[in-house]
Amino acid sequence: MEIGDGEQGEGLSIVSVRRWHWHRACIVLVSGYVGQVSVRVQFRECDFFNLWIWLEFETVPSTAEQQYVEEIFASWFFIGKLGGFNAENLQVQETGVDISYFDYDEDESERSLLSLMHNMGEVEFNGLWARCWFDLGTSDALALDVLVNTVRQFSQDFVEIRSIFVGGENEDWPTPSENPDAAFPD
Repeated sequence: MEIGDGEQGEGLSIVSVRRWHWHRACIVLVSGYVGQVSVRVQFRECDFFNLWIWLEFETVPSTAEQQYVEEIFASWFFIGKLGGFNAENLQVQETGVDISYFDYDEDESERSLLSLMHNMGEVEFNGLWARCWFDLGTSDALALDVLVNTVRQFSQDFVEIRSIFVGGENEDWPTPSENPDAAFPD
C-alpha cells in the first residue's frame, strides 16, 4: 500500500512510514531533540463563504510533501461536504468516555440543521507557503478545530509547518479579488 503515491511514484509505503517513525523516535530518545513541536495558529479576518487557509513550512515542501498537504485539505473538505462537522449533533462526544451500549438517537440527528461545506479551490504552493480557498458554507467552526489539530499532528509526524493562518491574505501573495470557484461570486 502506498501513501501519497503520485504520478512520479514518490509515495511512501506503510513500512517506510513506520521505519521513519521508528527512526525519528530513536533520534528523539538518543539526542533528546524533539524539533519544532508547536505550530503557530493565527486567525485573521474570516468569512466562512470566502476563506483562505495558509500554511507556512519550515523548508520548501517536496512534491511528495505537497501531495500530503493536498490530501489533508481534500479529505477535510470531503468530510465537510458530507456534513461531518455538525456541532449540533455530537451525541457520542457529549456522552463522555463510556460509550459502551450507547443508544444513538436518530430523531435527534434528523432534527439538527444541515452543516455542509460548499466548495474548495486548488491547493497552491509558493516557496515556503501553501494556500487553499474554501467556501465553508454552513459547516460549524468545529471544522477548523479538526483542521488545526490535523495540521499540528502532521507537522510533528511528517513535514514541519511553522504556522497555519486561517483567513486573511499575505501581502506578498495576494488573493484574487474574486474566486472562480465561488458559488456566489462577489
